Amino acid sequence: MSAIESVLVENRVFPPPAAAVSGARISGMPAYEAMCQAAEKDSNAFWAQLARDNLVWNKPFTRTLDESNAPFYKWFEDGELNASANCLDRHMGTPVENKTAIIFEADDGAVTQVTYKDLLARVSQFANALKAQGIQKGDRVVIYMPMTIEGVVAMQACARIGATHSVVFGGFSAKALQERIIDAGAVAVITANCQMRGGKELPLKTIVDEAIGYGGCDTLKTVLVYNRTKTPVNMVAGRDKTFEEALAGQSTTCAPVPVGAEHPLFILYTSGSTGKPKGVQHATGGYLLWANLTMQWTFDIRPSDIFWCTADIGWITGHTYIAYGPLAAGATQVVFEGVPTFPNAGRFWQMIEAHKVTIFYTAPTAIRSLIKAADSDEKVHPKNWDLSTLRILGSVGEPINPEAWMWYHRNIGGERCPIVDTFWQTETGGHMITPLPGATPLVPGSCTLPLPGITTAIVDEAGNDMPNGSGGILVVKRPWPSMIRTIWNDPERFKKSYFPEELKGYYLAGDGAVRSADRGYFRITGRIDDVLNVSGHRMGTMEIESALVAKTDLVAEAAVVGRPDDLTGEAICAFVVLKRSRPVGEEAKQIANELRNWVAKEIGPIAKPKDIRFGDNLPKTRSGKIMRRLLRSIAKGEAITQDTSTLENPAILDQLAEKL
Repeated sequence: MSAIESVLVENRVFPPPAAAVSGARISGMPAYEAMCQAAEKDSNAFWAQLARDNLVWNKPFTRTLDESNAPFYKWFEDGELNASANCLDRHMGTPVENKTAIIFEADDGAVTQVTYKDLLARVSQFANALKAQGIQKGDRVVIYMPMTIEGVVAMQACARIGATHSVVFGGFSAKALQERIIDAGAVAVITANCQMRGGKELPLKTIVDEAIGYGGCDTLKTVLVYNRTKTPVNMVAGRDKTFEEALAGQSTTCAPVPVGAEHPLFILYTSGSTGKPKGVQHATGGYLLWANLTMQWTFDIRPSDIFWCTADIGWITGHTYIAYGPLAAGATQVVFEGVPTFPNAGRFWQMIEAHKVTIFYTAPTAIRSLIKAADSDEKVHPKNWDLSTLRILGSVGEPINPEAWMWYHRNIGGERCPIVDTFWQTETGGHMITPLPGATPLVPGSCTLPLPGITTAIVDEAGNDMPNGSGGILVVKRPWPSMIRTIWNDPERFKKSYFPEELKGYYLAGDGAVRSADRGYFRITGRIDDVLNVSGHRMGTMEIESALVAKTDLVAEAAVVGRPDDLTGEAICAFVVLKRSRPVGEEAKQIANELRNWVAKEIGPIAKPKDIRFGDNLPKTRSGKIMRRLLRSIAKGEAITQDTSTLENPAILDQLAEKL
């Protein structure tokens, strides 16, 4: 698509189809605007009514918002509830009881279905197994699991007994896992012998053993192991138990433990602009309310829907739109273990047809990779499958470019399905800015307007509002129930990262954005800090730099920046100075591969730099500061037009511009 065509696409407006408007929870812009006005008029009354109507409370709350210790806001603080009970027990004695909760498709295509009644029994039994290991309310439990029903069960079981879970993505390394176990003070790890991805067995338990072997995991007492396959793994006597051993003799009935609304439901680690990952802490009441509400508003969830979010439970999307939101809403959902390209790149489309999926929620990176596959192989083009059951499409993790939006709209949605292009973050708990399928006119490449009760704005560096049509910093002016409560064990970093003094107490999203002059629609322009968004996964540049220089026998210095990438949205580009002469040719390629594998070991495969370039040194000012803006230009292949007079060694730029 040409640049001119792209502009035309971005300016094209797609009204909601009549089928989407009919019966939608928020049908039409007047209904949306009325809700926004209600929230603006009396925010506390707005949120209090939603919390009473959409959650089951063991003890009703009397206080809605406590902002006496801002920015450490508290919502519904004197109320008590249980997240697992709100996802499972609430449906017992209703038609949902015998409804399918999860349709699980394994990597090899095997399908397992579990009803809400069955899921409650499994969660209760696992909760009893946790209690039998001495795990209790307030304890932290790390979950390092494959995408299986058991992963969801483990999360729900922790919530049922009031334990705080911290899920670690199965692609993270032993070192990354160890850091999270230590920071959370975890008493247990729930894992599997392996995970199945693309027809291959990938180890998990051996990585857990390696993580513990690094030392420092002094709080850890128990490791529970799900045998996903028959492959044997090392089991440490007195510490490790298989699921079968832990579950033996345990009752399938377990009363949910009521917790305060502000009780930490989970800690989820996310990359920051400094090397240490941030433990984002979410509270039970506010988070669960928003997970439920956004299922209703954004996805217009209906009893007959088959919902499929393709995310991993290791990320916030998998928490909110697999483990909690769909279950709280009483929906039937698909959970998928594998990858979209195995056994071929038609896997997603085949599954939509087979399971009659009605709502499909995936990432732009996946869409772009499948566009490429469909263009090169007619056999995996989505036109070969019946996708007529779809009624809503979703996009998550990063901004979707207009070209991919149009392909998604035409080839997957048949030009009849609204696309909800959702902007949100680990820290926000759920959608913040997104179209509503029955109300919002759609513009490709724009996440459109904030949800009712969410007061987003674009400001300058001093917190002053910017006019529509001008870019700036994305902020949220008022607290909302599902917002991050703090960074685990680091309240000062929380305040500094998200509520900087210069921004008038507003929540700093860390993204730049612009609002259109005509409709006031938001478009996200990218991170304003040193955090990269690679395939929807946030990676801190400092984290990757720290991993590179940890290769102490080889690397003297490293700097990491991002560059645009057609497939992943953003690609990692590393500039490296070795403790020896600068390599060239095949030697440079070999060392680059060695460093990629090292980073994969230190952080995980998702952090591997796509580009590695070597120099005798890095471009620094005479005061020793690395000029990262020059590195960004080099990574993009742009000519250096900035002033380089302050550089200590301008000639280094030519070296760093050389690709391997």
